[in-house]
Amino acid sequence: MGVHIDISGLRPERIAVVISPLAELGMALHALSEPAHHPGLQAWVTAVTARLDPHLADRMCEADFLWRTTFSDLFLACAGLPGRRALPGGTLAEELDLLDKLSDEQFVDVALEFTCALPYDLPGRGPLSDEGLRRRSLELAAARGPRQLLFTERLLADPPRTRAWLRQFLQDCDEAFFAEAWSRLRHQLAADARLKTDLLRRKGPGEALASVSSAVTLDEAAGRITVDKLGDGHTATGDGGLLLIPTSLGRPHLQVLHRHGWQPVLHYPAGSPEPAAPPTVEQLALRMTALSHPVRMRMCRHLARSAYTTGELVQMHGMTAPEISRHLGVLKKAGLITTRRRGRYVLHQLDVTVVARLGSDFLEGLLR
Repeated sequence: MGVHIDISGLRPERIAVVISPLAELGMALHALSEPAHHPGLQAWVTAVTARLDPHLADRMCEADFLWRTTFSDLFLACAGLPGRRALPGGTLAEELDLLDKLSDEQFVDVALEFTCALPYDLPGRGPLSDEGLRRRSLELAAARGPRQLLFTERLLADPPRTRAWLRQFLQDCDEAFFAEAWSRLRHQLAADARLKTDLLRRKGPGEALASVSSAVTLDEAAGRITVDKLGDGHTATGDGGLLLIPTSLGRPHLQVLHRHGWQPVLHYPAGSPEPAAPPTVEQLALRMTALSHPVRMRMCRHLARSAYTTGELVQMHGMTAPEISRHLGVLKKAGLITTRRRGRYVLHQLDVTVVARLGSDFLEGLLR
């Protein structure tokens, strides 16, 4: 289990450690939408939310599946450009120009990745050219509510209009709260990037990657990077490069962009880990027993990022509905998940604040 990056033949000078304002804006939106994932940012989230314009807050909900459930590759748009060696822009405006260079097909595929469960690291048609995927994306969007359905309908009907909406929205977020945060964070991130670059030049990729995270290992003989995550994925640098991009607002998430045809990216948390609150003995015994089954642990990885119906979990895990229901029942009895009804759909989601009380190591493993 894990994400593997084949770097056979990759020259050290094609490994770049760089900062990205667009990637950090994506993590800012995620932290504002899922503050429970980032208890160390509570003060910042509260301050931004308190002064956020209500109209901008409403617009933030229109496409929040791009950043709430996990992290859309749209925020790492440079990785999708031809040649697979492009670097992020130096400013947000430059990065938005790079985002505009993605084709409509790329934009739609990336935007609907979490809605239609498209093949991520394999080639395939997208919903603009595959009528079956178009129907499926609309059905799954409907399960998540009218806002997501409306956004998905607009996106599929008129991608250029949606791209213009997203660019204006990101510019408005920059003016409202991100420019101030970036003016402070970019110095810390640039310092981390310089440190990793120095390690790369003096001691080689192994030392540099080890400094990114203990979850990242390099097998130099095999020419392969392995990132320890609760999921499977494969990609290769080929004749392109490898990007390492630090984030301050993104801890504890260690993201790996391994989309087919894109430049691989390690988007890693910079700085010191946040402290964890200790659980009680009773909570620990009950909840760790519930989580002892590998299937339930894998289910928690999905439920930590978004709410899913039983039917969606059946498709994800290749199990029967009664089997999934039994696992959900164990997790619910332990108080680890919440359920809510939306129309004819019942949605289940992990209560990350409860899981956080089990310890930061476990939570970081789920969210990595």
